Amino acid sequence: MLKKKIFLLSFIVFSLCFNLVILPTLSIELDEATRTITLDNSGKTITLTPEQVKRGKRLFNNSCAQCHNGGITKTNPNIGLELESLSLATPARDSVYSLVDYMKNPTSYDGQYSIAELHPSIKSAEIFPKMRNLTDEDLVSVAGYILLQPRVAPEKWGGGKIYY
Repeated sequence: MLKKKIFLLSFIVFSLCFNLVILPTLSIELDEATRTITLDNSGKTITLTPEQVKRGKRLFNNSCAQCHNGGITKTNPNIGLELESLSLATPARDSVYSLVDYMKNPTSYDGQYSIAELHPSIKSAEIFPKMRNLTDEDLVSVAGYILLQPRVAPEKWGGGKIYY
């Protein structure tokens, strides 16, 4: 009985030390150059803070990943969230401001009509409650996370069924 208690206590101490000392050194810290992304269509850039990246990831996973896990689009596998697809949309969605605008008022890929009743957005927050409490700051974090992923996971982001 005493051996079991000593073993359990040793395991708990080891787990705490591992979580406090080892895991933080294993996590990837993105450098400033990687966190610098296009802000608007004039070419201005923004450098996201590590906190914005983490918040963007959390919000994306909570609000967007059901249909866009890994940067794919489940409803249309031909159009993903990789930079090429985003830049070819009308209007282009390859900057923070353009993605934020899309998350507020989504339009079809050719920009011809609103898809707010089909796609989660701030405009359709009554239909899609996950969008209800997102602030502009939250939307910037989500957009930043989307634009950062091609740098972090270039082969997997938007890779579709090959990876996800």
